[in-house]
Amino acid sequence: MSRAIWGLLLIIALLLAACATGTPGPGEVIVYVAGPLSGFQANTGQTVAGGVRLMAEQLNRSGGLLGHKVKVIVLDDEADSEVALSVAEQVKAAVERGERVLGVIGHPNSGQTAAAMQIYKDLPIVVITPTASEVGLTHQGYRNFFRVNASNDVQAEVGVAYLVNQLGARRVAVLYNDDPYGIDLGRLAAAELQRLGAEVPLSLQVKVEQNRFLQEVAQIKAAGVDAIYYAGYEVECPYLRADLRDAGLGNLTFMASDGCFLAATIDNSDGAAEGMYVTGFAPSPKTAVDQAWIQAYQAVEYRNPDTYSVNGYSAMQVLAEGVKKAGSLSAPQVAEAIRRLDITTPMGRVQYQDNGDLRDAKIYIFQVRGGEFVQVAP
Repeated sequence: MSRAIWGLLLIIALLLAACATGTPGPGEVIVYVAGPLSGFQANTGQTVAGGVRLMAEQLNRSGGLLGHKVKVIVLDDEADSEVALSVAEQVKAAVERGERVLGVIGHPNSGQTAAAMQIYKDLPIVVITPTASEVGLTHQGYRNFFRVNASNDVQAEVGVAYLVNQLGARRVAVLYNDDPYGIDLGRLAAAELQRLGAEVPLSLQVKVEQNRFLQEVAQIKAAGVDAIYYAGYEVECPYLRADLRDAGLGNLTFMASDGCFLAATIDNSDGAAEGMYVTGFAPSPKTAVDQAWIQAYQAVEYRNPDTYSVNGYSAMQVLAEGVKKAGSLSAPQVAEAIRRLDITTPMGRVQYQDNGDLRDAKIYIFQVRGGEFVQVAP
């Protein structure tokens, strides 16, 4: 066989190897999306990834980032902090191999974000969480970390104010799940309720993925409350609602946190979600984007967008605008450029404080009406 043919075969083999390992091709830049793609929170990670992929596809059609095609690689953290550390190690290994890694969109949950940041903070990448809201995440001095959502102190303040001032709650049971997100938000909500003059005669911690609440419902009934604030996820909330209804407490005013702002809260409640209120970090895709955006999403993802699709899209938009403003793919330069951004995304206007929090973070209030989330405030 001739030397030319051997050379051609070698080139083909190298290209195939690159494809097999996910190595970027010439002129490509990697953006990882890290979040739960399997297990009880799979829909969260999948909808975030869908938003990122749509933004990347739009960027690539218009020339990419500084002439580089955006390559999106999605990694499953299984909503588990140990797995999130493993995901972060994969990103670190890619950086150490010399791959052109721009950043990570993720993780959606506060616990996994806190774990992974122990590795990400020392890497030359930019990290933008689409939904992680635990207050302390932006108090660690990270220079490469941002979020496109409000933190839990803002969520507690806005949600509780609506519960007390608009819905007239005076005696409120606070329930929260047993992960960093739920514990943080439950504590903040209880403090805010008391600051506004409401009573908190009952505060209960429940388990992530708990699906029966008979004991908790009995305690709620005995406490004589007129409202419930729940800080948790869509995998617990519908079952709590169903058990409350079955115990004759379905008419209690009920406010749930952003973790419940997913279709599964309604779909899995056997009709009991009707009338409940939910706080959200972003407006519904039905009001935040137009029909052309939805059709473009469907063309990329082959499914409808869900509530966190706009979060993933907006996070990728922030990263891209940071690159454009910096005129560089260098993470420190991109991070500093992001701090100076003033852009409009599907989640609203984005401007940053120095610590990576939004300057004017928004919380939206929804009510379930006719089996759908209907925005009622602002």
